[in-house]
Amino acid sequence: MLEADKVFAGSIPENYDRYMVPLIFAPFAADIARRAASLSPGAVLEVAAGTGAVTRVLAPTLSPGSSYVVTDLNQPMLDYAASRQAPDRRITWRQANALDLPFEDAAFDLVCCQFGAMFFPDRSSAYREAKRVLKPGGHFLFNVWDRIEENVFADDVTNALARVFPNDPPRFLARTPHGYHDTALIRRELEDAGFSHVAIETRAEQSRASSPRLPAVAYCQGTVLRSEIEARDAGGLEAATDYAAAALAKKHGSGEVAAKIQAHVIIAVS
Repeated sequence: MLEADKVFAGSIPENYDRYMVPLIFAPFAADIARRAASLSPGAVLEVAAGTGAVTRVLAPTLSPGSSYVVTDLNQPMLDYAASRQAPDRRITWRQANALDLPFEDAAFDLVCCQFGAMFFPDRSSAYREAKRVLKPGGHFLFNVWDRIEENVFADDVTNALARVFPNDPPRFLARTPHGYHDTALIRRELEDAGFSHVAIETRAEQSRASSPRLPAVAYCQGTVLRSEIEARDAGGLEAATDYAAAALAKKHGSGEVAAKIQAHVIIAVS
């Protein structure tokens, strides 16, 4: 993974939350929250929380006496997540690196993470850290995107931008968010980190938007793809976004649009 793939700053957190969360993250956040609540955890750690898509859904489902530590490596994303969350004394916000968690051994019943593992530069270290901070019998619950071809709007935008920049196509979406989809590899890495009873479910949802321009803006301006576009053409962001929107409209129509999104949901026992 490139170093730039880990950077979410400037207007990206706001655009990410405004566009990306309802477009692709909200359905899976609801799924993660439902699965987490079914485990009745007393102490929860969320890593790579981003702008708080899971936090906002999960917090209301936890018991009044629970504790919920919400972390992210990127302070601007964490700040934005905290600003969107209703006041809750059970929640502690803390910047933290998933590869080196600042918590004691066996401190949590549940570690959860939505679409963060793909960004970890050393997933084996991150998994060992999750195992370390979990109590015996605790659960590690997370999800990762399936391959980009199973996520239609992301694939369409990537293909459109390859036509805009044929000599150097922006490949962030395929390389990183959709680059960790091998379930055999995921299982092996978790087992090597000491987890048992690894269960993986592939789950499809629908990505919906009021117009084809919305997913174009979401991907081109609400993710690190923006940095790749601007690196190729400093003043070309709007033109690239317009081209992606036109490509989506040609394929999906100019009104409300919908397409498949697909992810793997993983739960492992400490």
